[in-house]
Amino acid sequence: MKTCRSAFGVVSIFAVALGWVAPMAPLQAAEYPTRPIRLIIPAAPGGTTDGLGRIFGARLSEVFGQQVVVDNRPSASGILAAEITRAAAPDGYTIFLPYTQHTVNAALIKKLPYHPVNDFTPITQLTEAGLLLVINPSSPPRNLKEFLDWTRNFKGALNFGSAGIGSGGHLAGELYNIMAGVKAQHIPYKGTGPALIDLMGGQFQYNFAGLLGALPLARSGKLRAIAVTTPKRIPGLDDIPAMAEVLPGFSVVGWYGIMAPPRLPKPLVTRLHTELVKILREPETDKRIRAAGGTPVGNSPEEFRQFLLADMAKWADVVKKSGAKVE
Repeated sequence: MKTCRSAFGVVSIFAVALGWVAPMAPLQAAEYPTRPIRLIIPAAPGGTTDGLGRIFGARLSEVFGQQVVVDNRPSASGILAAEITRAAAPDGYTIFLPYTQHTVNAALIKKLPYHPVNDFTPITQLTEAGLLLVINPSSPPRNLKEFLDWTRNFKGALNFGSAGIGSGGHLAGELYNIMAGVKAQHIPYKGTGPALIDLMGGQFQYNFAGLLGALPLARSGKLRAIAVTTPKRIPGLDDIPAMAEVLPGFSVVGWYGIMAPPRLPKPLVTRLHTELVKILREPETDKRIRAAGGTPVGNSPEEFRQFLLADMAKWADVVKKSGAKVE
């Protein structure tokens, strides 16, 4: 009997080594989660990024029956949050809510300590949102065509503002320089609010700003809306043209998504993706996202991965051609 038990022990060891206990993996995925999940947010409490994270954190807590703990890590353009995620165990208990800066960093920072796509597991793109091109209402252009002619033939120093170096508004301005053949100087601010205040004060000529901050000012007459940066007009804002109507191919779309540490098992990827997309499709979630100027997406993990790679390539090209850099 002793020999039989010994033999069984040897067989068990080999079974583990060869992966013969694989049927446990689906069982673990079916039971997931059995403890709290950490959602890493690369921003401080308050603001759009944190707000979106808390919407999904609260709903996932209800769906999973386990608390989703929001972990705010506002540092270095999201790099700290990304590094924490990359180093975490691929067990589904750490997820990450990156945004546009995640792919832009690869273009602006030469020695980024990770690859923004290959060192993570994409789950789904949550939202997309364009920017709004706004000018001071005392400026001559009344429409997009006039704006293009005005900036191309501007006499004197032509300047555009943004929420900061590497922001969506900064890169949109650099892309406009390239595609329109304009030589406007970038003026970085510490946030959208201060930039829009100075635009209303006539300190520079135009700004590509987030819809949430700029649209109310345009609707009240304090600024003039010229165009949106999405490939097509935004439903509900049909009176505002898309930049691509005058500059074919012009597109600047910000995004938010969910990613996980590298090598997350496929059953967990599927579970997270399924629940996140269900939440995206809920009327209340849809309403809150659109109220903040976004549009729900909910693509597949592979579609999100391809989107991220294309976004990286696009901004690498813009940064190279414009010479934009972090100072």
